[in-house]
Amino acid sequence: MPRKQAKPTAGAEPADGPIQLLSPEGVLEPDSRLELPSAIDLLALYRDMALVRRLDTEAIALQRQGELGLWPSLRGQEAAQVGAAYALAEQDMVFPTYREHGVAWCRGLDPVSLLGLFRGSTLGGWNPYERRFGLYTLVIGAQTLHAVGYGMGLVRDDVVGSGDDSRDTAVLVFLGDGALSEGETNEAFLWAAAQNLPVVFFCQNNQWAISAPYSVQSRVPVAQRAAGFGFPGVSVDGNDVLACLAATREALTRARSGGGPTLIEAVTYRINAHTTADDATRYRPSAETDEWVAKDPLERLRLHLTASGDLVDLGGVGGVGGVGGVGQEYFADIERREQELAEHLRAGCRALPTPDHASSFENTYADMPPELKRQLAEHSEYLAAGFLAAGQEIGATR
Repeated sequence: MPRKQAKPTAGAEPADGPIQLLSPEGVLEPDSRLELPSAIDLLALYRDMALVRRLDTEAIALQRQGELGLWPSLRGQEAAQVGAAYALAEQDMVFPTYREHGVAWCRGLDPVSLLGLFRGSTLGGWNPYERRFGLYTLVIGAQTLHAVGYGMGLVRDDVVGSGDDSRDTAVLVFLGDGALSEGETNEAFLWAAAQNLPVVFFCQNNQWAISAPYSVQSRVPVAQRAAGFGFPGVSVDGNDVLACLAATREALTRARSGGGPTLIEAVTYRINAHTTADDATRYRPSAETDEWVAKDPLERLRLHLTASGDLVDLGGVGGVGGVGGVGQEYFADIERREQELAEHLRAGCRALPTPDHASSFENTYADMPPELKRQLAEHSEYLAAGFLAAGQEIGATR
């Protein structure tokens, strides 16, 4: 029997739609609902979005070559991630899902460490405190409760609402639209609201939770759900890097000052399949994908930068004003950086060591229980019988 899809509640969709500051044609369009910050380095934004896209493209190629077991693509979501990341203060803490490669890049992580997780070389790959960027969370929605718990700690450490901008701290947690159907996420919303925690929930509504469209999950838009918990919700064009940056900066500033949580909905689209193990053509119409390809976040910023051969001045701050036109030298330099990144990723991925077969057993508990010791012994015997018979060493490097 065909599944009956939920119909949106009458009047649920805002008449004015998501906030957009930069149109798909690259034209600045101020919106009274959201102030555009003056200190924006547009060249840096474009550079990082372009490099993040190349990171994604190379990772997919490595997976197709058998170097990675899996890869969750972010193509189409570069503006949402880079824009949000640029709004962070150094002391803020980030809790990602498993697709925030752009945020990881902006926080300064070596992208090879991301590849290690999907190659099976590591169980995490980085120290979350070094870059204030948590480990990837594969359990849908679990990171929202982690973020709320961290926010509770910030309040108790008295680093929220003190008035010291170098000390006050907020939490930025990422989630997809599918996570909104998880109990953990709704519990996180409830706790964040009840305790007025400094947590900004950044939902990348890429329209599909694997093969389930958002329409089967909710009768109301993502941002509107915040009102039911008692805190603000805002919807922005997720392919507009300026709107994503401005909305996240405003929400984080409010959170650090003691103003409580915010839910940001970045309306975007994952151009590629959910992961490299998925075939999106089985459930997504090609016309829908083509429509969103035309809204490419990189292309709209490129159009803006090259309009009339001049950089558009957003206030003369952040390296924007007073610069000559963006010529081919700038984009040629971006291409050179992309190639260097690709070579770094290929070499770094293949140099990752194969972990010892015992590592997953030894690193699960601080003190290995007897049952796990028994399983490790059986696993070691099994490998010895197979690998050593073939003249190979257990745990040998590829």
